[in-house]
Amino acid sequence: MTVTAKDARGKIWVRMLTSLHIKNIVLIENLSMQFTSGLSVLTGETGAGKSILLDSLGLVLGERAEAGLLRRGAAQASVVAEFELPPRHPVWESLARHDIGFSPHEPLILRRSLTEDGRSKAFLNDQTISVSFLKMLGELLVDIHGQFETYGLINPARHRELLDEFGHHEGILKSCDAAYQSWQDALAAIRDAEDTARQAAQNQDYYRDAVDELEKLSPQPGEEESLIEQKKKIQNEAALREFFNFADEALGGEQGADILISQVWRALDRQTDKFDETAHEDVRDILNDLDQAANFVQSASQKIHALGMGVDRDGLNLDDIEDRLYALRGAARKYRCASENLSALLDDFRAKLELVDHNAEKLSQLKAEMAARRKNYEGIALQLHEARTAQAALIDRKINAELGPLKLEKAMFRTSVTQMDQDHLWGAKGFDEVRFMVATNAHDANPDFGPLNKIASGGEMARFMLALKVVLAEQAPANSVFVFDEIDTGIGGATASAVGDRLAGLAERHQVMVVTHSPQVAARASHHWMVSKSTGQTRVTPLDHEARREEIARMLAGAEITTEARAAAAKLLKAG
Repeated sequence: MTVTAKDARGKIWVRMLTSLHIKNIVLIENLSMQFTSGLSVLTGETGAGKSILLDSLGLVLGERAEAGLLRRGAAQASVVAEFELPPRHPVWESLARHDIGFSPHEPLILRRSLTEDGRSKAFLNDQTISVSFLKMLGELLVDIHGQFETYGLINPARHRELLDEFGHHEGILKSCDAAYQSWQDALAAIRDAEDTARQAAQNQDYYRDAVDELEKLSPQPGEEESLIEQKKKIQNEAALREFFNFADEALGGEQGADILISQVWRALDRQTDKFDETAHEDVRDILNDLDQAANFVQSASQKIHALGMGVDRDGLNLDDIEDRLYALRGAARKYRCASENLSALLDDFRAKLELVDHNAEKLSQLKAEMAARRKNYEGIALQLHEARTAQAALIDRKINAELGPLKLEKAMFRTSVTQMDQDHLWGAKGFDEVRFMVATNAHDANPDFGPLNKIASGGEMARFMLALKVVLAEQAPANSVFVFDEIDTGIGGATASAVGDRLAGLAERHQVMVVTHSPQVAARASHHWMVSKSTGQTRVTPLDHEARREEIARMLAGAEITTEARAAAAKLLKAG
Protein backbone atom coordinates (compact mmCIF):
# COMPACT_ATOMS: atom_id res chain seq x y z
CA MET A 1 0.00 0.00 0.00
CA THR A 2 1.40 3.39 -0.98
CA VAL A 3 2.08 5.66 1.97
CA THR A 4 0.88 9.27 1.96
CA ALA A 5 1.96 12.11 4.19
CA LYS A 6 1.45 15.87 4.59
CA ASP A 7 4.18 18.45 4.82
CA ALA A 8 4.12 21.60 6.94
CA ARG A 9 2.02 23.39 4.29
CA GLY A 10 -0.60 20.64 4.24
CA LYS A 11 0.35 19.35 0.75
CA ILE A 12 -0.23 15.61 0.30
CA TRP A 13 2.77 13.70 -1.00
CA VAL A 14 3.37 10.09 -1.94
CA ARG A 15 6.39 8.08 -0.89
CA MET A 16 7.77 4.71 -2.01
CA LEU A 17 11.09 4.29 -0.17
CA THR A 18 9.99 4.13 3.45
CA SER A 19 13.13 3.07 5.32
CA LEU A 20 16.81 2.28 5.01
CA HIS A 21 18.74 0.24 7.57
CA ILE A 22 22.55 0.18 7.39
CA LYS A 23 24.86 -2.00 9.46
CA ASN A 24 28.67 -2.02 9.40
CA ILE A 25 29.18 0.03 6.23
CA VAL A 26 32.44 2.10 6.41
CA LEU A 27 31.82 4.63 9.23
CA ILE A 28 28.28 3.45 10.00
CA GLU A 29 27.91 0.84 12.71
CA ASN A 30 24.14 0.80 12.92
CA LEU A 31 21.81 3.36 11.34
CA SER A 32 18.10 3.39 10.52
CA MET A 33 16.36 6.11 8.51
CA GLN A 34 12.62 6.51 8.03
CA PHE A 35 11.99 8.34 4.76
CA THR A 36 9.19 10.73 3.99
CA SER A 37 7.60 11.98 0.81
CA GLY A 38 8.21 15.19 -1.08
CA LEU A 39 11.65 16.82 -1.28
CA SER A 40 14.13 15.62 1.33
CA VAL A 41 17.69 16.91 1.70
CA LEU A 42 20.81 15.64 3.41
CA THR A 43 23.39 18.23 4.37
CA GLY A 44 26.59 18.22 6.38
CA GLU A 45 30.22 19.12 6.27
CA THR A 46 32.53 17.53 3.73
CA GLY A 47 33.72 14.12 4.97
CA ALA A 48 30.78 13.62 7.33
CA GLY A 49 29.63 10.55 5.39
CA LYS A 50 26.91 11.67 2.99
CA SER A 51 28.44 9.61 0.20
CA ILE A 52 28.37 6.55 2.46
CA LEU A 53 24.60 6.78 2.61
CA LEU A 54 24.41 6.81 -1.19
CA ASP A 55 26.91 3.96 -1.44
CA SER A 56 24.72 1.98 0.96
CA LEU A 57 21.62 2.72 -1.07
CA GLY A 58 23.44 1.74 -4.26
CA LEU A 59 24.56 -1.52 -2.65
CA VAL A 60 21.03 -2.59 -1.76
CA LEU A 61 19.88 -1.62 -5.27
CA GLY A 62 22.36 -4.00 -6.90
CA GLU A 63 25.49 -1.91 -7.49
CA ARG A 64 28.89 -3.56 -7.29
CA ALA A 65 29.88 -4.76 -3.82
CA GLU A 66 33.42 -4.09 -2.64
CA ALA A 67 35.09 -5.36 0.50
CA GLY A 68 36.21 -1.78 1.22
CA LEU A 69 32.62 -0.92 2.19
CA LEU A 70 32.84 -3.19 5.23
CA ARG A 71 33.42 -1.35 8.49
CA ARG A 72 36.84 -2.08 9.98
CA GLY A 73 36.69 -4.98 12.42
CA ALA A 74 33.27 -6.22 11.26
CA ALA A 75 32.77 -9.66 9.75
CA GLN A 76 29.62 -8.82 7.82
CA ALA A 77 27.69 -5.78 6.64
CA SER A 78 24.10 -5.45 5.50
CA VAL A 79 21.74 -2.88 4.02
CA VAL A 80 17.95 -3.21 4.02
CA ALA A 81 15.61 -0.97 2.01
CA GLU A 82 11.85 -1.14 2.38
CA PHE A 83 9.46 0.07 -0.31
CA GLU A 84 5.71 0.45 -0.45
CA LEU A 85 4.61 0.52 -4.07
CA PRO A 86 1.37 1.33 -5.89
CA PRO A 87 -0.47 -1.64 -7.45
CA ARG A 88 0.50 -0.78 -11.04
CA HIS A 89 4.19 -0.22 -10.44
CA PRO A 90 6.32 -2.02 -13.10
CA VAL A 91 8.12 -3.97 -10.36
CA TRP A 92 5.04 -6.17 -9.89
CA GLU A 93 5.01 -7.10 -13.58
CA SER A 94 8.70 -7.95 -13.42
CA LEU A 95 8.17 -10.17 -10.37
CA ALA A 96 5.30 -11.94 -12.13
CA ARG A 97 7.51 -12.64 -15.18
CA HIS A 98 9.99 -14.34 -12.87
CA ASP A 99 7.24 -16.33 -11.09
CA ILE A 100 7.78 -14.43 -7.84
CA GLY A 101 4.41 -13.82 -6.26
CA PHE A 102 3.81 -10.89 -3.93
CA SER A 103 0.74 -8.94 -3.07
CA PRO A 104 0.82 -5.23 -3.96
CA HIS A 105 -0.51 -4.64 -0.44
CA GLU A 106 2.63 -5.92 1.29
CA PRO A 107 5.93 -4.04 1.55
CA LEU A 108 8.81 -4.90 -0.75
CA ILE A 109 11.98 -5.46 1.27
CA LEU A 110 15.38 -5.63 -0.43
CA ARG A 111 18.39 -6.82 1.55
CA ARG A 112 22.06 -7.11 0.60
CA SER A 113 24.74 -8.65 2.80
CA LEU A 114 28.51 -8.32 2.37
CA THR A 115 31.30 -10.35 3.97
CA GLU A 116 34.95 -9.49 4.49
CA ASP A 117 36.04 -11.63 1.53
CA GLY A 118 34.00 -9.39 -0.79
CA ARG A 119 31.16 -11.85 -1.34
CA SER A 120 27.61 -10.62 -1.21
CA LYS A 121 24.10 -12.09 -1.17
CA ALA A 122 20.82 -10.51 -2.23
CA PHE A 123 17.36 -11.11 -0.82
CA LEU A 124 13.82 -10.07 -1.70
CA ASN A 125 11.49 -10.39 1.30
CA ASP A 126 13.96 -12.98 2.69
CA GLN A 127 13.90 -14.97 -0.56
CA THR A 128 17.35 -15.36 -2.14
CA ILE A 129 17.69 -13.68 -5.54
CA SER A 130 20.61 -13.04 -7.90
CA VAL A 131 22.48 -9.75 -7.74
CA SER A 132 21.65 -9.14 -11.41
CA PHE A 133 17.95 -9.48 -10.63
CA LEU A 134 18.39 -7.16 -7.64
CA LYS A 135 20.04 -4.59 -9.92
CA MET A 136 17.16 -4.85 -12.38
CA LEU A 137 14.66 -4.23 -9.56
CA GLY A 138 16.80 -1.35 -8.27
CA GLU A 139 16.73 0.37 -11.66
CA LEU A 140 12.92 0.14 -11.64
CA LEU A 141 12.67 1.52 -8.12
CA VAL A 142 15.21 4.35 -7.80
CA ASP A 143 16.88 6.76 -10.24
CA ILE A 144 20.21 7.92 -8.81
CA HIS A 145 22.09 10.83 -10.41
CA GLY A 146 25.65 11.01 -9.14
CA GLN A 147 27.94 14.00 -9.18
CA PHE A 148 30.30 12.25 -11.60
CA GLU A 149 27.73 10.26 -13.52
CA THR A 150 29.12 8.79 -16.75
CA TYR A 151 26.08 6.74 -17.73
CA GLY A 152 22.33 7.22 -17.94
CA LEU A 153 21.44 10.56 -19.50
CA ILE A 154 25.00 11.26 -20.61
CA ASN A 155 25.35 7.89 -22.33
CA PRO A 156 24.22 8.28 -25.99
CA ALA A 157 23.24 4.61 -26.07
CA ARG A 158 20.37 5.48 -23.70
CA HIS A 159 19.06 8.52 -25.56
CA ARG A 160 16.79 6.67 -27.99
CA GLU A 161 15.29 4.66 -25.14
CA LEU A 162 14.69 7.81 -23.09
CA LEU A 163 13.01 9.57 -26.02
CA ASP A 164 10.75 6.54 -26.55
CA GLU A 165 9.84 6.51 -22.86
CA PHE A 166 9.02 10.21 -23.03
CA GLY A 167 6.86 9.69 -26.14
CA HIS A 168 5.13 6.54 -24.85
CA HIS A 169 6.09 4.62 -27.99
CA GLU A 170 5.49 1.18 -26.47
CA GLY A 171 2.82 0.15 -29.00
CA ILE A 172 4.66 1.13 -32.16
CA LEU A 173 7.92 -0.26 -30.76
CA LYS A 174 6.21 -3.62 -30.30
CA SER A 175 4.93 -3.51 -33.91
CA CYS A 176 8.38 -2.51 -35.16
CA ASP A 177 10.01 -5.36 -33.27
CA ALA A 178 7.55 -7.89 -34.73
CA ALA A 179 8.01 -6.53 -38.28
CA TYR A 180 11.80 -6.59 -37.95
CA GLN A 181 11.81 -10.19 -36.69
CA SER A 182 9.50 -11.20 -39.55
CA TRP A 183 11.87 -9.59 -42.05
CA GLN A 184 14.87 -11.30 -40.46
CA ASP A 185 13.06 -14.66 -40.56
CA ALA A 186 12.49 -14.16 -44.30
CA LEU A 187 16.18 -13.34 -44.81
CA ALA A 188 17.12 -16.47 -42.87
CA ALA A 189 14.75 -18.53 -45.04
CA ILE A 190 16.50 -17.26 -48.17
CA ARG A 191 19.93 -18.09 -46.74
CA ASP A 192 18.73 -21.56 -45.75
CA ALA A 193 17.19 -22.13 -49.19
CA GLU A 194 20.38 -21.04 -50.93
CA ASP A 195 22.52 -23.29 -48.73
CA THR A 196 20.14 -26.20 -49.19
CA ALA A 197 19.99 -25.71 -52.95
CA ARG A 198 23.79 -25.55 -53.16
CA GLN A 199 24.17 -28.76 -51.15
CA ALA A 200 21.33 -30.42 -53.04
CA ALA A 201 22.95 -29.57 -56.39
CA GLN A 202 26.16 -31.20 -55.22
CA ASN A 203 24.30 -34.34 -54.09
CA GLN A 204 21.43 -34.49 -56.57
CA ASP A 205 22.48 -37.87 -58.06
CA TYR A 206 22.39 -39.38 -54.60
CA TYR A 207 19.00 -37.81 -53.88
CA ARG A 208 17.51 -39.05 -57.18
CA ASP A 209 18.67 -42.63 -56.54
CA ALA A 210 17.37 -42.44 -52.98
CA VAL A 211 13.99 -41.13 -54.12
CA ASP A 212 13.68 -43.91 -56.71
CA GLU A 213 14.52 -46.55 -54.12
CA LEU A 214 12.27 -45.15 -51.41
CA GLU A 215 9.35 -44.56 -53.76
CA LYS A 216 9.53 -48.23 -54.77
CA LEU A 217 9.68 -49.20 -51.10
CA SER A 218 6.84 -46.74 -50.29
CA PRO A 219 7.38 -46.67 -46.51
CA GLN A 220 4.45 -45.52 -44.40
CA PRO A 221 4.51 -43.83 -40.99
CA GLY A 222 3.95 -46.43 -38.26
CA GLU A 223 4.32 -49.31 -40.71
CA GLU A 224 7.00 -51.24 -38.80
CA GLU A 225 4.98 -51.18 -35.58
CA SER A 226 1.88 -52.37 -37.48
CA LEU A 227 3.81 -55.23 -39.09
CA ILE A 228 5.19 -56.34 -35.73
CA GLU A 229 1.65 -56.46 -34.34
CA GLN A 230 0.50 -58.53 -37.34
CA LYS A 231 3.45 -60.85 -36.83
CA LYS A 232 2.49 -61.40 -33.22
CA LYS A 233 -1.11 -62.17 -34.23
CA ILE A 234 -0.03 -64.76 -36.80
CA GLN A 235 2.40 -66.37 -34.35
CA ASN A 236 -0.36 -66.64 -31.76
CA GLU A 237 -3.02 -67.80 -34.24
CA ALA A 238 -2.08 -71.51 -34.27
CA ALA A 239 -2.27 -71.80 -30.49
CA LEU A 240 -5.56 -69.94 -30.44
CA ARG A 241 -7.06 -72.13 -33.18
CA GLU A 242 -6.09 -75.26 -31.21
CA PHE A 243 -7.82 -73.86 -28.14
CA PHE A 244 -10.99 -72.92 -30.03
CA ASN A 245 -11.23 -76.39 -31.59
CA PHE A 246 -10.79 -78.01 -28.19
CA ALA A 247 -13.36 -75.70 -26.57
CA ASP A 248 -15.88 -76.29 -29.36
CA GLU A 249 -15.55 -80.05 -29.00
CA ALA A 250 -15.55 -80.02 -25.19
CA LEU A 251 -18.57 -77.77 -24.85
CA GLY A 252 -20.67 -78.47 -27.93
CA GLY A 253 -19.48 -81.71 -29.58
CA GLU A 254 -21.13 -85.16 -29.53
CA GLN A 255 -19.56 -85.81 -26.16
CA GLY A 256 -19.56 -82.16 -25.18
CA ALA A 257 -20.48 -80.83 -21.76
CA ASP A 258 -23.93 -79.61 -22.78
CA ILE A 259 -24.84 -83.08 -24.19
CA LEU A 260 -23.59 -84.88 -21.08
CA ILE A 261 -25.49 -82.47 -18.81
CA SER A 262 -28.69 -83.04 -20.80
CA GLN A 263 -28.23 -86.83 -20.54
CA VAL A 264 -27.77 -86.60 -16.76
CA TRP A 265 -30.87 -84.36 -16.48
CA ARG A 266 -33.07 -86.83 -18.44
CA ALA A 267 -31.79 -89.85 -16.51
CA LEU A 268 -32.41 -88.18 -13.16
CA ASP A 269 -35.88 -87.05 -14.23
CA ARG A 270 -36.84 -90.68 -15.08
CA GLN A 271 -35.73 -91.83 -11.63
CA THR A 272 -37.62 -89.18 -9.66
CA ASP A 273 -40.52 -91.45 -8.59
CA LYS A 274 -38.10 -94.00 -7.21
CA PHE A 275 -36.97 -91.61 -4.47
CA ASP A 276 -38.78 -91.18 -1.17
CA GLU A 277 -41.16 -88.26 -1.09
CA THR A 278 -38.81 -86.55 1.35
CA ALA A 279 -36.11 -86.41 -1.42
CA HIS A 280 -38.33 -85.09 -4.20
CA GLU A 281 -37.57 -81.45 -3.35
CA ASP A 282 -33.81 -82.13 -3.54
CA VAL A 283 -34.23 -83.85 -6.90
CA ARG A 284 -36.13 -80.83 -8.27
CA ASP A 285 -33.30 -78.53 -7.07
CA ILE A 286 -30.72 -80.71 -8.81
CA LEU A 287 -32.71 -80.77 -12.04
CA ASN A 288 -32.93 -76.96 -11.90
CA ASP A 289 -29.18 -76.66 -11.32
CA LEU A 290 -28.46 -78.97 -14.26
CA ASP A 291 -30.78 -76.95 -16.46
CA GLN A 292 -28.96 -73.70 -15.57
CA ALA A 293 -25.57 -75.36 -16.05
CA ALA A 294 -26.59 -76.42 -19.55
CA ASN A 295 -27.61 -72.86 -20.35
CA PHE A 296 -24.31 -71.43 -19.01
CA VAL A 297 -22.27 -73.97 -20.98
CA GLN A 298 -24.21 -73.21 -24.14
CA SER A 299 -23.73 -69.40 -23.64
CA ALA A 300 -19.99 -69.83 -23.00
CA SER A 301 -19.68 -72.01 -26.11
CA GLN A 302 -21.34 -69.34 -28.25
CA LYS A 303 -19.08 -66.58 -26.87
CA ILE A 304 -15.91 -68.60 -27.42
CA HIS A 305 -17.02 -69.35 -30.98
CA ALA A 306 -17.61 -65.64 -31.64
CA LEU A 307 -14.19 -64.82 -30.17
CA GLY A 308 -12.61 -67.35 -32.49
CA MET A 309 -14.29 -65.80 -35.52
CA GLY A 310 -12.39 -62.52 -34.79
CA VAL A 311 -8.99 -64.15 -35.04
CA ASP A 312 -8.33 -63.63 -38.75
CA ARG A 313 -5.25 -62.77 -40.72
CA ASP A 314 -4.95 -59.36 -42.36
CA GLY A 315 -4.05 -60.76 -45.73
CA LEU A 316 -0.29 -61.19 -45.14
CA ASN A 317 1.37 -64.42 -44.16
CA LEU A 318 4.37 -64.65 -41.86
CA ASP A 319 6.88 -64.82 -44.71
CA ASP A 320 5.43 -61.68 -46.34
CA ILE A 321 5.71 -59.77 -43.06
CA GLU A 322 9.29 -60.88 -42.46
CA ASP A 323 10.28 -59.81 -45.97
CA ARG A 324 8.67 -56.38 -45.52
CA LEU A 325 10.33 -55.80 -42.16
CA TYR A 326 13.68 -56.81 -43.62
CA ALA A 327 13.30 -54.30 -46.47
CA LEU A 328 12.26 -51.45 -44.18
CA ARG A 329 15.04 -52.08 -41.70
CA GLY A 330 17.62 -52.41 -44.45
CA ALA A 331 16.62 -49.01 -45.87
CA ALA A 332 16.73 -47.50 -42.38
CA ARG A 333 20.29 -48.76 -41.88
CA LYS A 334 21.33 -47.50 -45.31
CA TYR A 335 19.98 -43.99 -44.72
CA ARG A 336 20.92 -43.94 -41.03
CA CYS A 337 17.51 -43.24 -39.61
CA ALA A 338 14.68 -45.05 -37.88
CA SER A 339 12.33 -46.88 -40.21
CA GLU A 340 9.59 -44.65 -38.78
CA ASN A 341 11.38 -41.67 -40.40
CA LEU A 342 11.82 -43.15 -43.88
CA SER A 343 8.61 -41.53 -45.16
CA ALA A 344 9.71 -38.09 -43.88
CA LEU A 345 13.17 -38.66 -45.36
CA LEU A 346 11.60 -39.36 -48.74
CA ASP A 347 9.65 -36.08 -48.51
CA ASP A 348 12.88 -34.23 -47.59
CA PHE A 349 14.79 -35.71 -50.56
CA ARG A 350 11.89 -34.80 -52.87
CA ALA A 351 11.91 -31.21 -51.52
CA LYS A 352 15.65 -30.90 -52.13
CA LEU A 353 15.29 -32.15 -55.67
CA GLU A 354 12.38 -29.75 -56.14
CA LEU A 355 14.71 -26.95 -55.02
CA VAL A 356 17.36 -28.10 -57.50
CA ASP A 357 14.88 -28.35 -60.35
CA HIS A 358 13.01 -25.13 -59.51
CA ASN A 359 15.65 -23.21 -57.57
CA ALA A 360 15.21 -19.88 -59.34
CA GLU A 361 11.42 -19.96 -58.95
CA LYS A 362 11.61 -20.90 -55.26
CA LEU A 363 14.19 -18.24 -54.45
CA SER A 364 12.17 -15.69 -56.36
CA GLN A 365 9.13 -16.45 -54.19
CA LEU A 366 11.20 -16.21 -51.02
CA LYS A 367 12.78 -12.94 -52.08
CA ALA A 368 9.41 -11.48 -52.95
CA GLU A 369 8.17 -12.43 -49.48
CA MET A 370 11.29 -10.95 -47.91
CA ALA A 371 10.87 -7.72 -49.86
CA ALA A 372 7.27 -7.43 -48.72
CA ARG A 373 8.28 -7.95 -45.10
CA ARG A 374 11.11 -5.46 -45.41
CA LYS A 375 8.73 -2.90 -46.88
CA ASN A 376 6.34 -3.47 -43.97
CA TYR A 377 9.22 -2.99 -41.51
CA GLU A 378 10.37 0.18 -43.25
CA GLY A 379 6.84 1.59 -43.13
CA ILE A 380 6.51 0.97 -39.39
CA ALA A 381 10.06 2.20 -38.73
CA LEU A 382 9.23 5.37 -40.66
CA GLN A 383 6.13 5.89 -38.50
CA LEU A 384 8.37 5.46 -35.45
CA HIS A 385 10.87 7.94 -36.91
CA GLU A 386 8.11 10.50 -37.43
CA ALA A 387 6.81 9.94 -33.90
CA ARG A 388 10.33 10.36 -32.51
CA THR A 389 10.86 13.52 -34.53
CA ALA A 390 7.64 15.02 -33.17
CA GLN A 391 8.48 14.05 -29.60
CA ALA A 392 12.03 15.36 -30.04
CA ALA A 393 10.61 18.78 -30.92
CA LEU A 394 8.36 18.62 -27.85
CA ILE A 395 11.11 17.57 -25.46
CA ASP A 396 13.39 20.27 -26.90
CA ARG A 397 10.78 22.97 -26.23
CA LYS A 398 10.22 21.76 -22.69
CA ILE A 399 13.90 21.45 -21.80
CA ASN A 400 14.82 24.79 -23.37
CA ALA A 401 12.02 26.37 -21.32
CA GLU A 402 13.78 25.06 -18.22
CA LEU A 403 17.20 26.44 -19.11
CA GLY A 404 16.40 30.13 -18.59
CA PRO A 405 15.29 29.76 -14.95
CA LEU A 406 18.40 27.64 -14.38
CA LYS A 407 20.56 30.56 -15.56
CA LEU A 408 21.47 28.88 -18.82
CA GLU A 409 19.91 31.58 -21.00
CA LYS A 410 22.63 31.34 -23.64
CA ALA A 411 22.38 27.59 -23.90
CA MET A 412 20.15 25.48 -26.11
CA PHE A 413 19.21 21.81 -26.03
CA ARG A 414 18.49 19.82 -29.19
CA THR A 415 17.50 16.22 -29.78
CA SER A 416 18.98 14.86 -32.97
CA VAL A 417 16.94 12.09 -34.64
CA THR A 418 18.85 10.77 -37.66
CA GLN A 419 17.64 8.03 -39.99
CA MET A 420 20.61 5.74 -40.50
CA ASP A 421 21.38 3.47 -43.44
CA GLN A 422 20.84 -0.26 -43.20
CA ASP A 423 24.47 -1.04 -42.40
CA HIS A 424 24.28 0.88 -39.13
CA LEU A 425 21.38 1.00 -36.72
CA TRP A 426 18.53 -0.84 -38.44
CA GLY A 427 17.04 -3.16 -35.90
CA ALA A 428 14.06 -4.16 -33.80
CA LYS A 429 13.74 -0.58 -32.48
CA GLY A 430 13.80 1.11 -35.88
CA PHE A 431 16.52 2.81 -37.90
CA ASP A 432 17.07 6.00 -35.90
CA GLU A 433 20.11 7.29 -34.08
CA VAL A 434 19.06 9.62 -31.26
CA ARG A 435 21.48 12.03 -29.59
CA PHE A 436 20.93 14.66 -26.91
CA MET A 437 23.01 17.68 -27.96
CA VAL A 438 23.67 21.06 -26.34
CA ALA A 439 25.17 24.38 -27.33
CA THR A 440 26.27 26.90 -24.73
CA ASN A 441 26.54 29.67 -27.40
CA ALA A 442 23.05 29.31 -28.88
CA HIS A 443 22.82 33.03 -29.74
CA ASP A 444 25.78 32.79 -32.15
CA ALA A 445 25.08 32.62 -35.86
CA ASN A 446 26.26 29.01 -35.98
CA PRO A 447 25.75 27.40 -32.57
CA ASP A 448 28.25 24.70 -31.83
CA PHE A 449 26.13 21.72 -30.76
CA GLY A 450 27.89 18.78 -29.22
CA PRO A 451 27.53 15.98 -26.65
CA LEU A 452 26.57 17.20 -23.20
CA ASN A 453 29.67 15.92 -21.44
CA LYS A 454 31.94 17.50 -24.10
CA ILE A 455 30.34 20.96 -24.21
CA ALA A 456 29.14 21.81 -20.71
CA SER A 457 31.21 22.62 -17.64
CA GLY A 458 30.61 20.74 -14.39
CA GLY A 459 28.07 23.23 -13.06
CA GLU A 460 26.34 23.56 -16.42
CA MET A 461 26.17 19.80 -16.81
CA ALA A 462 24.46 19.45 -13.43
CA ARG A 463 21.80 21.97 -14.45
CA PHE A 464 21.31 20.37 -17.86
CA MET A 465 20.89 17.05 -16.07
CA LEU A 466 18.29 18.56 -13.77
CA ALA A 467 16.38 20.05 -16.70
CA LEU A 468 16.40 16.68 -18.42
CA LYS A 469 15.28 14.89 -15.29
CA VAL A 470 12.46 17.35 -14.67
CA VAL A 471 11.10 17.06 -18.20
CA LEU A 472 11.52 13.30 -18.49
CA ALA A 473 9.95 12.82 -15.06
CA GLU A 474 6.77 14.48 -16.35
CA GLN A 475 6.17 11.35 -18.41
CA ALA A 476 7.52 8.90 -15.85
CA PRO A 477 5.03 6.95 -13.74
CA ALA A 478 4.09 8.79 -10.56
CA ASN A 479 5.67 7.50 -7.37
CA SER A 480 9.18 7.18 -8.80
CA VAL A 481 12.14 7.80 -6.48
CA PHE A 482 14.83 10.25 -7.60
CA VAL A 483 18.11 10.71 -5.76
CA PHE A 484 20.49 13.56 -6.66
CA ASP A 485 24.03 13.69 -5.32
CA GLU A 486 25.25 17.30 -5.26
CA ILE A 487 23.53 18.24 -8.52
CA ASP A 488 24.00 21.86 -7.43
CA THR A 489 27.81 21.62 -7.55
CA GLY A 490 29.49 24.81 -8.70
CA ILE A 491 26.43 27.08 -8.52
CA GLY A 492 25.01 29.50 -5.98
CA GLY A 493 22.73 32.48 -5.44
CA ALA A 494 19.81 32.84 -7.83
CA THR A 495 20.93 29.82 -9.86
CA ALA A 496 20.88 27.60 -6.78
CA SER A 497 17.43 28.97 -5.94
CA ALA A 498 16.23 28.03 -9.42
CA VAL A 499 17.64 24.52 -8.93
CA GLY A 500 15.78 24.28 -5.62
CA ASP A 501 12.57 25.36 -7.35
CA ARG A 502 12.96 22.66 -9.98
CA LEU A 503 13.68 19.98 -7.41
CA ALA A 504 10.66 21.03 -5.37
CA GLY A 505 8.52 20.91 -8.52
CA LEU A 506 9.79 17.45 -9.34
CA ALA A 507 8.93 16.36 -5.81
CA GLU A 508 5.26 17.21 -6.41
CA ARG A 509 4.92 13.96 -8.39
CA HIS A 510 7.80 11.92 -7.09
CA GLN A 511 9.79 11.18 -3.99
CA VAL A 512 13.01 13.20 -4.28
CA MET A 513 16.14 13.08 -2.11
CA VAL A 514 19.07 15.42 -2.57
CA VAL A 515 22.55 15.52 -1.09
CA THR A 516 23.43 19.21 -1.22
CA HIS A 517 25.83 21.92 -0.08
CA SER A 518 23.46 24.65 -1.27
CA PRO A 519 21.47 26.52 1.39
CA GLN A 520 19.00 27.66 -1.28
CA VAL A 521 18.22 24.04 -2.16
CA ALA A 522 18.09 22.93 1.47
CA ALA A 523 15.58 25.68 2.26
CA ARG A 524 13.12 24.28 -0.32
CA ALA A 525 12.97 20.86 1.31
CA SER A 526 9.96 19.39 3.06
CA HIS A 527 12.28 17.32 5.25
CA HIS A 528 15.88 17.86 6.28
CA TRP A 529 18.52 15.52 7.71
CA MET A 530 21.96 16.57 8.90
CA VAL A 531 24.84 14.15 8.40
CA SER A 532 27.69 14.45 10.93
CA LYS A 533 30.64 12.46 12.17
CA SER A 534 31.23 11.88 15.87
CA THR A 535 33.81 9.59 17.51
CA GLY A 536 34.65 8.15 14.11
CA GLN A 537 31.06 7.26 13.23
CA THR A 538 28.59 8.78 10.79
CA ARG A 539 25.29 9.92 12.29
CA VAL A 540 22.11 11.23 10.68
CA THR A 541 19.81 13.57 12.57
CA PRO A 542 16.37 14.75 11.42
CA LEU A 543 16.08 18.52 11.92
CA ASP A 544 13.13 20.50 13.21
CA HIS A 545 12.52 24.10 12.08
CA GLU A 546 14.99 25.71 14.48
CA ALA A 547 17.68 23.16 13.80
CA ARG A 548 17.16 23.63 10.08
CA ARG A 549 17.67 27.38 10.43
CA GLU A 550 20.92 26.75 12.27
CA GLU A 551 22.16 24.26 9.68
CA ILE A 552 21.29 26.54 6.75
CA ALA A 553 23.01 29.41 8.55
CA ARG A 554 26.11 27.23 8.86
CA MET A 555 25.93 26.49 5.14
CA LEU A 556 25.74 30.23 4.46
CA ALA A 557 28.40 31.45 6.89
CA GLY A 558 30.79 28.55 7.33
CA ALA A 559 32.36 27.60 10.66
CA GLU A 560 31.31 30.76 12.54
CA ILE A 561 27.56 31.29 12.39
CA THR A 562 26.64 34.95 12.58
CA THR A 563 23.40 36.73 13.37
CA GLU A 564 23.26 37.86 9.77
CA ALA A 565 23.59 34.25 8.60
CA ARG A 566 20.72 33.17 10.87
CA ALA A 567 18.56 36.00 9.54
CA ALA A 568 19.39 35.03 5.96
CA ALA A 569 18.61 31.40 6.76
CA ALA A 570 15.24 32.37 8.22
CA LYS A 571 14.50 34.38 5.10
CA LEU A 572 15.36 31.44 2.86
CA LEU A 573 13.14 29.12 4.88
CA LYS A 574 10.26 31.55 4.75
CA ALA A 575 10.63 31.96 0.98
CA GLY A 576 10.87 28.21 0.52
